[in-house]
Amino acid sequence: MDYGKLLSPVVTEIKPSGIRKFFDLLNGREDVISLTVGQPDFPTPWHVRETGIISLERGYTYYTSNAGTLALRHEISEYLSRRFGLEYSEADETVVTVGGSEAIDLAIRALVTPGDEVIIPQPSFVCYEPITRLCGGVPVIIETKAENNFKLTADELREKITDKTKLLVLPFPNNPTGAVMEKEDLENIAKVLEKTNVAVLSDEIYSELTYGIKHVSFASLPGMKERTLLVNGFSKAYSMTGWRLGFVCAPAEITKQMLKIHQFAIMCAPVTSQFAAVEALKNGDADIEMMKAEYDRRRKFIVEELLRIGIPCFEPKGAFYVFPDISKFGMTSDEFCEKLLDEGKVAIVPGSAFGAGGEGFARISYAYSVKHIAAALERIEAFVKKFN
Repeated sequence: MDYGKLLSPVVTEIKPSGIRKFFDLLNGREDVISLTVGQPDFPTPWHVRETGIISLERGYTYYTSNAGTLALRHEISEYLSRRFGLEYSEADETVVTVGGSEAIDLAIRALVTPGDEVIIPQPSFVCYEPITRLCGGVPVIIETKAENNFKLTADELREKITDKTKLLVLPFPNNPTGAVMEKEDLENIAKVLEKTNVAVLSDEIYSELTYGIKHVSFASLPGMKERTLLVNGFSKAYSMTGWRLGFVCAPAEITKQMLKIHQFAIMCAPVTSQFAAVEALKNGDADIEMMKAEYDRRRKFIVEELLRIGIPCFEPKGAFYVFPDISKFGMTSDEFCEKLLDEGKVAIVPGSAFGAGGEGFARISYAYSVKHIAAALERIEAFVKKFN
C-alpha cells in the first residue's frame, strides 16, 4: 500500500500536539515530578459521581436527543443566567458536546470554509489552528505580549481584520498564560467588531477559575451575543475531565448547523455524564468555590517561589497555569524543558507548544497539591543555579 497517496495531505502536514509530544517523554520515568497536566487533582465531587452511578443502576443507558437531554440544557441555561447574566434558549441555542473540544470543533467547522481567515491569539490552547486548517481556513496569528499581560488588544485585532476574516477566537481565561480579559478589554474588542460580519468563538472553559476578577462573557456585551459562539464545559470547574462533557451556545441559526455536524459525527454526548452534569449545575456552586480557593493558594505560592528563585513570572489571573519567562537561560523552550526533565527530573511544557509566541516561556500547571509543587520547585531551583 502507498499510504502517502492514501492519507490526506492536510492531515499529514499538521504537527501533533506539542503538549502530548512532551508528555510522552514521561513514559516510564518514575523519578520525575510532573507539572504538565491541565487536569484538576480533585476527584469529581461525590454527589456528582453518585448521581451518575444511580443513573446507571436505574438503567439510563440510552441515546439522548442529539442536542442533549432537555433537563441538562435547561440547567445550562439556568447556570449561565445565574453566574454570568446570559440568556440562552434551552430549546434551540444550546448543544451538549463531548467535551469543550468537540464544541470548538463544531463551531469552527460550522463557519469556516476554504480561504476564510480565522484570527487566533497565541499563546493559546493547541487545537484552534489545526482545526482551522482541516477546514481549509487560514489561521491568522496574533502573538500576545507579556508587557500587555498577554491580553489581546484592540489595535492588534484591527490590524489583522480583512475582508476574508470569518472568525475571531477569544481564548480567555487563557491556557497557557493565565491571562484574563476584563470588561473594558472586551468592550474595546467589541468596538472593533461592531461594524463587521466577524463571528467570535469565545472559549470560556476556565470562566469559573478567576482570581480577584469576576469573569465577563463576551456574549454579555451589548450587540455581541448575536455574533458569539460560547464554548464551556464541566472539565475544569467541576473536575469532570474524564466524563467528557461540554456545551456550546450560539444563535439558533448557527446551532442548527452545528447540530447537523454533531448528529453525523457523534450522535450524542454520554448519557451518564449528562445526568451527573445536571447535579453539578444544580448543586455544585460550593464545589467550585472550594476548588478555586485552593487553586488561588497554589497560584500565589508558585508565583512567589518562582520569583524568589529568580525566574520572571507574569501573575496569572485565571485558569491554573503560570507561564514563566525562561529566556534568560539561553536555551529554546524545548531545550530548557528537555534539559530540566533529564537533569532536574521535573516535567513542564515548552511554551512553543502553544504557538511561536510562546517561545522563551514554559507552562507550569498548579493543578497539583502544594506539597507536589514545592518538591518540584526545589528541583527547579537546584537546576537553574547551574546557569546563574
